Amino acid sequence: MRVLVTGGSGFLGSWVCELLAKRGDDVRALVRRTSSTKHLRTLERVELVEGTVEDARSVDDAARGVDAVVHCAGLVKARNEDELRAVNVEGSRNVMAAAKKHGAKRFVQVSSLEATGPSAEGAVPTIDQERPVTAYGRSKLAGEKAVLADKADVHTTVLRPGAIYGPRDAEILEAFKSLKRGLMPTIDGGRARGSFVWGPDCATACIRALEADVPSGNTYFVDDGGPPVTQREFLEMIEDALGRRALVRMSLPKGFLKTVAFGVEAYGRASGKAVMLTREKADMLLQHFVCESSRTQKDLGWKPEVPLREGVRRAVAWYRENGWL
Repeated sequence: MRVLVTGGSGFLGSWVCELLAKRGDDVRALVRRTSSTKHLRTLERVELVEGTVEDARSVDDAARGVDAVVHCAGLVKARNEDELRAVNVEGSRNVMAAAKKHGAKRFVQVSSLEATGPSAEGAVPTIDQERPVTAYGRSKLAGEKAVLADKADVHTTVLRPGAIYGPRDAEILEAFKSLKRGLMPTIDGGRARGSFVWGPDCATACIRALEADVPSGNTYFVDDGGPPVTQREFLEMIEDALGRRALVRMSLPKGFLKTVAFGVEAYGRASGKAVMLTREKADMLLQHFVCESSRTQKDLGWKPEVPLREGVRRAVAWYRENGWL
């Protein structure tokens, strides 16, 4: 099978490319000109194509002759919501249009748990919940709807992973770095709960979705199969893996976090730079974002292999070995 992977140089996309190539598939990775492709160039059966999902022409060229698409490309922060929509919504529409035009049979859309929105205390949301509370979440939900509009023509599966972590991830890495420096800041006592998934396990779910005998348009949660953990519990797992306890342990009050977020937003507007911490994001960090994947495992014939504590230990080892930590 020849598979187009958008966002091929990104964290999840690189794992999808690697696992597809290892099982003998031919992979075409759509990558930005400015992206680091060092790892992808070490893989056999992986062809690199420069382009962006916002550029319909480059997407059209990349989709020629492929049997399936795994759409991993996405923007997590931007200067405004329009920029998020340009990539996460219009970009998704471009990729689906190219897949449909060139006769691809399967399409996997990697969305996010943020498209579902927060859950109530002690509750796991249903897959049909659509209550995003951030600009990113709204753009991911709209991206889902953009590709599902063509589910009758191209068999489409949507995945909503929890927080993806592991080797080559640079986002959650910041928490590891903070703890290495001896700092453990939590928000409102670190009580908010979240669901996680090991990067290669999430990539495997993407590949299973390419072939599973499920109705077109089905949407699935992806997590590690274990119970959700609090922010404090996750940070303590990192401490254990690092073999050291943070000397400075502080709980930031809600008001302080929102004040900081307001300042970061103001800086972003003044500098014209994209920032991660916004007032919406601050509110999100105070809420529970959890999911449960038993239906995913049953329908896709997929099983997460790495539980969170073991994954954190492996992530620390990889970060250290590769000079990231």
